[in-house]
Amino acid sequence: MIALSIFLAGVFTVVAFGVLAAWSDIRGMTIPNLYSSLIIGAFMLCYLFLWLLGRDDVFGSLFSHLTSALIVFLITLMMFMAKAIGAGDAKLATAFAFWVGIKGLFPFVFFMSVVGGLLGLASLALRKWTPVQNPPPESWVARVQAGESKVPYGVAIVAGALASFMEIGYFDLDVLASFVLG
Repeated sequence: MIALSIFLAGVFTVVAFGVLAAWSDIRGMTIPNLYSSLIIGAFMLCYLFLWLLGRDDVFGSLFSHLTSALIVFLITLMMFMAKAIGAGDAKLATAFAFWVGIKGLFPFVFFMSVVGGLLGLASLALRKWTPVQNPPPESWVARVQAGESKVPYGVAIVAGALASFMEIGYFDLDVLASFVLG
C-alpha cells in the first residue's frame, strides 16, 4: 500500500505541475523552470522509492527513461536552436520524457504533435477572426490576435504526456490493483 501511495503521489504531482505549466504557457507564453525541475525530481524520487520497495516493474528500466529524456532533449534542443519552440517547452518535454520512458515515447510524441497541430490551427483562427475581445495582455490569445505567430506548446506537451501515461498503463486498473494484490 505504501508503494501505491508513492506512485499515485508521484503521478498526481506530475499531472498537477503539468497543468500549471500549460496554464502558465497560455497566460503568458512562459513555462517556469521550477515546474520542469519538480517533474524530474518527482520521477527520480518515485522511481527510487519504488525500486527500494521492489516495485520498479511499474516503470521501464532506468536506462529506458534516461534514454527517452536524452532523445527528447536533443530533438528539442535542435528545435529551440531553430527557433521552432521555446526553451521552456524543451525543458518541459524533456522532463515528461523521464516519466514516459522509451515504451511511452511514441505515444507521447504522437499525441503532442496532434495537439500542437490543433493549437496551431486555433492560432490561425484566432489571428484571422479575433473572436476574443480584450484578452489578458501578454496572453497567448492577445499575442496571436496582435499578429504574432505563437502556440502555447506546453499545452500540447502536457496532453501528450497524459495520453502516454494512459497508453503505458499508469492509470490502468490492473497496474494499480497490482500494488494491492501483489
